[in-house]
Amino acid sequence: MSDLILVLNAGSSSIKFEVFEAAGLQLCWGGQIEGIGAAPCFATHDSEGWMLADRRWLKNGAPVDHSAALGGIIAWLDGVTNGRRIIAVGHRVVHGGPDFAAPVLVTPAVLHRLEALASLAPLHQPHNLAGLRAAAERFPGVPQVACFDTAFHRDHPWEADSFALPQRFYDRGIRRYGFHGLSYEYIARRLAAEDPVLGRGRLVVAHLGNGASLCAIRDGRSIDSTMGFTALDGVPMGTRCGQIDPGAVLHLIEAEGMSPAEVGRLLYEESGLKGLSGLSQDVRALEASDRPEAARALSYFAWRVRREIGALAATLGGIDALVFTAGIGENSAATRARICEGLGVLGIALDPARNAAGAPEVSVPGAAVQVLVRRTNEERMIAEHVREALSAGARAAAGDASGPAYPELRG
Repeated sequence: MSDLILVLNAGSSSIKFEVFEAAGLQLCWGGQIEGIGAAPCFATHDSEGWMLADRRWLKNGAPVDHSAALGGIIAWLDGVTNGRRIIAVGHRVVHGGPDFAAPVLVTPAVLHRLEALASLAPLHQPHNLAGLRAAAERFPGVPQVACFDTAFHRDHPWEADSFALPQRFYDRGIRRYGFHGLSYEYIARRLAAEDPVLGRGRLVVAHLGNGASLCAIRDGRSIDSTMGFTALDGVPMGTRCGQIDPGAVLHLIEAEGMSPAEVGRLLYEESGLKGLSGLSQDVRALEASDRPEAARALSYFAWRVRREIGALAATLGGIDALVFTAGIGENSAATRARICEGLGVLGIALDPARNAAGAPEVSVPGAAVQVLVRRTNEERMIAEHVREALSAGARAAAGDASGPAYPELRG
């Protein structure tokens, strides 16, 4: 029987998981617990997407925290794994800071360094690390591998990473990091496998979900990204503002009398599509609404994304393909159409019928720039990194230094 790799993606009130066979990375099961801390719901599915469990957590008076939620996942897995071992656990960790440019085997020292980055990703990092601690407690002695959303962007040119501040601030880590790297890396690897020529080309990938950003990729490597020091920068998102004049933030504090905490809540939780529309952060709800505020929010979102596509195309010196991915990018034909309208100057032309059908390629035949729709899979990317990390650790133990370096695996 094949050993297993467990992948965890822990959020503020949820834990998503997928289990893969270690040998071939075939998906076995997946699911999530939502509503941690309130009224948790537990749902699981098999490799074909068929529902296996869908139930509410029966509370016994004790609060359901991340450790208890993970315990519920493990108890369920014990009933379906038939004795197969989980030999490693991979975790999505949003922020790796300037030090972590590759997946890392988590040690107490690594965990301490990652905790220090929590203020740079306050909506994500503390919960990622809570899931990591819970897994380490539940799987003592099993390798825990942290995979970072920032790592794919760590080879940017200096100009793409820097703010126009004195150099001492860059040296302290105040620089542009970029996020959604696991999604971008997955898309880059899949496109290279599908079409090696295109995989070496100039790509702009639009990861459009509740969190949204775009990335310029050339020869499979990130060149630039719309997100910066935090996951606030770039295009507007579900509840996050995207790019904003820093002078406006100073004005909110100095003239409006808002505290830094109040400004943080405004920019992270009350802005974006939710703030613009006054209705919802969900694109589906906005597209179904006939209120002018909803139309205005969708128009603004498309305008900002279109602007960033042009900027990233300039960074790349041209564009060979535009790739839509994540929840909105994969599923909203109307949003793709709004974004691509007016991009003919770049050679982008959308085929309405293909776009409405959600075809893998939605550009008109023979267009200068391919417009593609691809499903991202961050959990699969994490599983690939975990397997590579275990292989690197085995080579290191055998005295072979070849292959990718995974920090802490040699220590």
